[in-house]
Amino acid sequence: MPKIGVEQSLTDVQEALQERGYDVIQLRQEQDAAECDCCVITGQDRNVMGIQDVAMEGTVIDAHGRTAEEICQEVESRIRQ
Repeated sequence: MPKIGVEQSLTDVQEALQERGYDVIQLRQEQDAAECDCCVITGQDRNVMGIQDVAMEGTVIDAHGRTAEEICQEVESRIRQ
């Protein structure tokens, strides 16, 4: 099962993904994201300068303004690709 990283403040998303059987970890450091197939972020700490240094193979999903159900559907869609 794919490993999904979720920012700490998104507990509703974390619980919804776990209910669907995903291996979910809380993102605490940049290294955590490198281990994940997909990461869900709040979007609040998005890089305003346009410079991104995080090395990651997986997908990043911005949760801003979205429900846990919408995010779960996008995770499933991206994982299947």
